[in-house]
Amino acid sequence: MFQIQKAAVIGSGVMGAGIAAHLVNVGIPTVLLDIVPKTLTSEEESMGLTLESKQVRNRFSSSAVQKLFKQKPAPLTAKENATLITVGNLEDDMRLLEDADWIIEVVVENLAIKKQVFERVDCVRKKGSIVSSNTSGISVEQMAEGRSEDFRKHFLGTHFFNPPRYLKLLEIIPTKTTSPEVRSFMKEFGEDVLGKGVVEARDTPNFIANRIGTYGLLVTLQEALRHGYTFSEVDSVTGPLIGRPKSATFRTLDVVGLDTFAHVANNVYENVEEEEKNIFKIPTFLQVMIEHKWLGSKTGKGFFIKKGKEILELNPDTLQYEACKKLRAPSIEASKQEKGLANKLKTLVYGDDRAGTLLWSILTPTLLYAAKLNKEIADNIVAIDQAMKWGFGWEMGPFETWDAIGVRQSVEKMSEKGLTIPVWVQEMLENGFETFYKRDNGFVYYYEDGAYRLLEQNKKAISLRQIKEQGRVLKKNSGGSLIDIGDGVLCLEFHSPNNAIGMDIIQMIHFAVDEASRNYKGLVIGNQSKNFCVGANLAMMLMEAQDDNYFEIDWVVKQFQAAMMKIKYSPKPVVAAPYGMTLGGGAEVCLPAASIQASSETYIGLVEVGVGLIPGGGGSKELYMKHINQLPQGVEVDLQKIANKVFETVALAKVSTSAQEAFKGNFLGAKDAVSVNGDHLLYDAKQRVLALYEAGYKAPVRKKVPVVGETGYGTLLLGAQAMHLSGYISEYDLVIAKQLAYVIAGGRVPYGTEVDEQYLLDLEREAFISLIKEMKSQERMQHMLIKGKPLRN
Repeated sequence: MFQIQKAAVIGSGVMGAGIAAHLVNVGIPTVLLDIVPKTLTSEEESMGLTLESKQVRNRFSSSAVQKLFKQKPAPLTAKENATLITVGNLEDDMRLLEDADWIIEVVVENLAIKKQVFERVDCVRKKGSIVSSNTSGISVEQMAEGRSEDFRKHFLGTHFFNPPRYLKLLEIIPTKTTSPEVRSFMKEFGEDVLGKGVVEARDTPNFIANRIGTYGLLVTLQEALRHGYTFSEVDSVTGPLIGRPKSATFRTLDVVGLDTFAHVANNVYENVEEEEKNIFKIPTFLQVMIEHKWLGSKTGKGFFIKKGKEILELNPDTLQYEACKKLRAPSIEASKQEKGLANKLKTLVYGDDRAGTLLWSILTPTLLYAAKLNKEIADNIVAIDQAMKWGFGWEMGPFETWDAIGVRQSVEKMSEKGLTIPVWVQEMLENGFETFYKRDNGFVYYYEDGAYRLLEQNKKAISLRQIKEQGRVLKKNSGGSLIDIGDGVLCLEFHSPNNAIGMDIIQMIHFAVDEASRNYKGLVIGNQSKNFCVGANLAMMLMEAQDDNYFEIDWVVKQFQAAMMKIKYSPKPVVAAPYGMTLGGGAEVCLPAASIQASSETYIGLVEVGVGLIPGGGGSKELYMKHINQLPQGVEVDLQKIANKVFETVALAKVSTSAQEAFKGNFLGAKDAVSVNGDHLLYDAKQRVLALYEAGYKAPVRKKVPVVGETGYGTLLLGAQAMHLSGYISEYDLVIAKQLAYVIAGGRVPYGTEVDEQYLLDLEREAFISLIKEMKSQERMQHMLIKGKPLRN
């Protein structure tokens, strides 16, 4: 049975350091080694250091760790994780590999150098330790040649995508001698511990995602050049419009780096048959860009350049930068009227205009290429689709895309245009199989070798869509659905736009807690859209405020507060499962829960001041109480210190950068837990409900809350006024801060007075209504709705 309790990474470049960061993020102590420098820096010389100084010899790995603190997005989920990294070098510290359970090579993409590294590793590694290469495309079989039998049994490729913390895909590439136990363990470990979407790839050039992704990018580039589309025109239709990331095509290449992209393309070019070489040949103008160091974001100049606030695009004919322009076409406008990505995509691809022509000419070759490579680069179409979704951020993989535009309809058009259809696709249609995938009673099947086969998934990957298709929805309205997810546990799913909280969701919370209390073991509050919840329905509140309908707003806030108290004092455990943006009202839903099972990538905060308000659903109260409850029994409570911290957190709209950071802000505490794999979040939350139930869960006893009162209010006010005088907050920020300070202090009562929760809720609600009446708050709300960012008025 394998266990990975300690790891080692060889190579401390951006990728190696990023992998080391991801390992320590999940609690695995990691050694990071690199080569010894051959020359001193001027700074090292001035310090009197020599090439024999340990500080110099470890320079590359040490500086790589220091860079982790400055990189954006941050590779570390918390800065203190870096203390789990031990730095060293490949001449003095090879002995540090002796007790590593997993050794990952991340050196330069050169087969000879990699083989040299593995020869040295083979001499010091312990028997049974797993060794892998993070190559993006070099043959894993060739790397293992000449190594010991135990090494080869425990060796494979593990290709992380950059940045390792954020990109979900992990391709594992076994060799012919990799033991089946290592293959299965690494898949399970990758999913359960590292939180990855793991796909097994075959040992072919660039494996799965980079092979197809690079092909698609080059096809797009060549079509743009051939038919005179500008780079910004292409990007305007190859991003979210077709279910791809916002960076679309050419902005993605700028982020990746044109030198990196060229290296990946050349690796395929040098290792494929002659007929494939043309598509992977880098265009001349791109080679010129690389020679001029116009490499994209890392050099500040690539397909695009930023001049002041304006972004300009490169003209490939003149190599001059010009103003960007969007592609406009009837098919684009028509697609916006369609519901669902599949319908939008079909409208676009068959559009008889410049947008339709472009998308047809870049999508269909990619679909055909993926079909041609099926079984060559992966075991089945599922692996190809998953690799593209998890590695390149596509909403639909190639075969899902093909289903969306209609397999038979598109094949007929492809044939008319003289394109070669892979034999297996033709046979599929001839035998009456119209799609690559089919759904039946909540189960997904994929086509393979003349039949549909059940798509087996990790039991921890609960799919609410599949469960709903099985008819297990107890109740639903426009804002949410109450779903039976088995084993006596319910799940309340939000599905309003952006999961914003309105009366529909509030009503569902009341019903869900009541139903779980009567007939079930407990309730999970979770969903599977982009973000858990971005807060209250701002548009609805603004509309009511502009109509002076404050009675209605007051009533809604009361209902929301009542729903939060119902969650808190439910006789059955309620577990919140936040992920992504969990802001404002979203945080308020989580704070009173019996337990929070958070995704590692959870960005939680009470951000209402950004729209001119303060939390109205009990958020300030719950955060204050959570701080008090985290203190060990018998410890003297410094109420002012707690009030100050809560005030600062809410007044400055602090948002955690990860679930680990959320513990520091006390949004998460001792009774809460973290899921590294977001796909397992609902499963883990369900298990938490069951564990609480089996342990004899009882609703918390209502207690009075000690507050800082009038003297504490004065202290908070002084802090707010100091921030205003220093220019840190605006005059209207100070107005909001005064209201917030009054609420957190508990009003004008003596220090240490114990008040009940309803008293604090009333203070919150009154302050909330007072602020929403203010014109400047309404201006902030409107600006957020229109611009998507806060207004400092």
